[in-house]
Amino acid sequence: MARHWKWAALIVAILAAIVYPYAVRSYFLSLAIEVLIYSIFAMSLDLLLGYTGLTSFGHAAFFGLGAYILAYTALGLTDNILVTVPLVIIGAALLALIIGFFALRTSGIYFLMVTMAFAQMLFSIAISWSDVTGGSDGLAGVPRPVIGVGAWAYTFDSRESYYYLVLAFFLLSWIALRSIVGSPFGAALRGIRDNEQRMRALGYNTFRYKMAAFVIGGAFAGLAGALLTHFTQHAAPETLYWATSGQVMIMLIVGGVGTLVGPMLGAAVIRLLPTFVSSYTERWEIVLGLVFILFVLFAPRGIVGLLRRAVEKRP
Repeated sequence: MARHWKWAALIVAILAAIVYPYAVRSYFLSLAIEVLIYSIFAMSLDLLLGYTGLTSFGHAAFFGLGAYILAYTALGLTDNILVTVPLVIIGAALLALIIGFFALRTSGIYFLMVTMAFAQMLFSIAISWSDVTGGSDGLAGVPRPVIGVGAWAYTFDSRESYYYLVLAFFLLSWIALRSIVGSPFGAALRGIRDNEQRMRALGYNTFRYKMAAFVIGGAFAGLAGALLTHFTQHAAPETLYWATSGQVMIMLIVGGVGTLVGPMLGAAVIRLLPTFVSSYTERWEIVLGLVFILFVLFAPRGIVGLLRRAVEKRP
């Protein structure tokens, strides 16, 4: 019975997302686009943190690289997503492979620091290599994406059409990640998270499993960065900064680590709360900080944990 309710809720949510652009003003549509993009970003980190037990503080490296690959390709080669999206995914995955080769030989706080160091190195390159990256100004004037060839090409130039494109990528990302975490591969990742030594004793090459998760997470983070760049039409070096990694980690903690629903809820709260609170006070950062502290102290499992607790208490 509970399974039927989950599928019904999923169908209702998809239908609501489809009709959403016709029910709100353009400003709220822009907020929804941002939430969907950051949901993909947060889910990609959750594959590492929630399912594999890898606390990465440099996930912005893949997010920012995806943004710059997209901008550079769209401005100099083509804005067709049939070309740009595969290039972004491959580029982010290769970077994750390189960083993972070094970072995954460490663990704990050392892994966290190594991943952050790589992200900060890329941030410094983006700031200093102005001939390629545009320096602190970034790369502006990125065109909206096109799909198709010749007369069959379609440009996502309106806010509504781009919303549906992002929604499609979000759903595909969710389906793909759900399939991954629900597969035997995903079960092995959870085993590594819970007890890596036992998994090694059972014959699993845990380094390869963690590397695979790291590369997959990096690829999805790069996709999110590319989508954000097409939306803002600008690739900024801030996408590589450590604060971006911190923000997406906060999304996971607020929403709930180790679930695919939690990252979506956390992304919605962290992206929407400053917008609404800032309309009442200029000190919205204080409110956001207090909310984060309250979640850490009283809801360590995030929004998903609160919802599960409420359901369990029902008679």
